[in-house]
Amino acid sequence: MDYVVPAPPQPALAVIGTQARFPVHRIYCVGRNYLAHVREFGNDEKNPPFFFAKASDMIVEDGARVPYPPLTNSYHHEVELVAAIGKGGANIPVESALGHVFGYAIGFDMTRRDVQQAAAKKGHPWEIGKSFDQSAPCGPVYPVAQVGHLQDGEIEIAVNGKVRQHSDLNQMIWDVPNIISQLSQQVTLQPGDLIYTGTPEGVGPVVSGDVMVGRIAKLGELTIEVA
Repeated sequence: MDYVVPAPPQPALAVIGTQARFPVHRIYCVGRNYLAHVREFGNDEKNPPFFFAKASDMIVEDGARVPYPPLTNSYHHEVELVAAIGKGGANIPVESALGHVFGYAIGFDMTRRDVQQAAAKKGHPWEIGKSFDQSAPCGPVYPVAQVGHLQDGEIEIAVNGKVRQHSDLNQMIWDVPNIISQLSQQVTLQPGDLIYTGTPEGVGPVVSGDVMVGRIAKLGELTIEVA
């Protein structure tokens, strides 16, 4: 097919145990899904988590160096479990939701915190604080066939060797089946979609030269340097 401008490349992630890659279709993120994180920002813990999106070409793979982004003086890390969707669907029941997951990965929901908070104070959408170039680092996908479904296990991020965030996946307010079920009521999920499932407490700033290492039980590490 001919296009009037060059077609962009297909964003994709490595898959453990194979040379084939996971094509990234869309990226959805869950906000405020760990109670301690809700409390550290003084938000109403009675409100349910909600969803926002990043563009698929904002993916950054393990080992990359990312530039400090423009428009911010408060560039924050947020480490998250990522569910990679292998089977699409709408209005997916909680009971069958895990059957739609191909695998799991470690993700960083990088955030321009000052921009996000300024937008929120004005009642504006704060997508500009979340959705920007190279704001979605993600490690390789570990297939469910190899690691099973992750309902608990340590999740952490260290910056320059010092642990900043440390929690357990069992502290999520919404677990993966409920996240998938709720999101599939809003959009029809497609194979290739990624869902960043929220971050625990301890988020904080990084600066040029910092090295972030994220870890989740069974999923290895994700290392990203701020250039």
